[in-house]
Amino acid sequence: MDFSWINEAFLDSFGLMVFMLNPFLLLVYLIDLVDEMSAQDFARAMIRSALIGTACYLVFSLLGDSIFDTVFQANFASFKIFGGVVFLITGVRFVFEGSKAMKTLKGEPGQVSGGIILPILVGPGTISASIVVGQQLEPVPAVIAIVLAVMVCIGVLIILKKIYGTVKSKQEDLLLRYVDIIGRVSALLIGTYAVEMIMSGIQSWFQIS
Repeated sequence: MDFSWINEAFLDSFGLMVFMLNPFLLLVYLIDLVDEMSAQDFARAMIRSALIGTACYLVFSLLGDSIFDTVFQANFASFKIFGGVVFLITGVRFVFEGSKAMKTLKGEPGQVSGGIILPILVGPGTISASIVVGQQLEPVPAVIAIVLAVMVCIGVLIILKKIYGTVKSKQEDLLLRYVDIIGRVSALLIGTYAVEMIMSGIQSWFQIS
């Protein structure tokens, strides 16, 4: 079997998707659901959300930014600017309110799929990354890279949920303090990437005009 498609571009694309889907940041974002849901329910919700998210990634990967021109009748630059604003708001809320501030975006535990999918699992960062993957790779390697990245991240997140439950029963106060610190620090990364998206979108607009 020929595995020549596993090259530097494939590994870079896989790494980009894993970075954007960062399971450690997802754990912080979903910390209230991690507390409230059983391991089985949490795994089921994450797998269901991942399937929907993967379908979105594949569409944008295969169609590229042309989907914005043909379907949405808008420039990709507009999406990057608006997506950057959404990310920036998310980062600011993390900084000032901690991970609990994100509960309003996810809703109640019984209807969490939509909140998990947006704006983190399928958000401006992951959609942009999927478009980049589609530009760097042929269709089949692109699909494989995206599917593998999602499987790895969701698998790690489910494992982290189990570890969290075990550690929390022994060191709850210390663990909650650690999670809050990680959440606020991650907000710096989210905010930084948000500014990059906004500036990149603005530069694209100038090039278009």
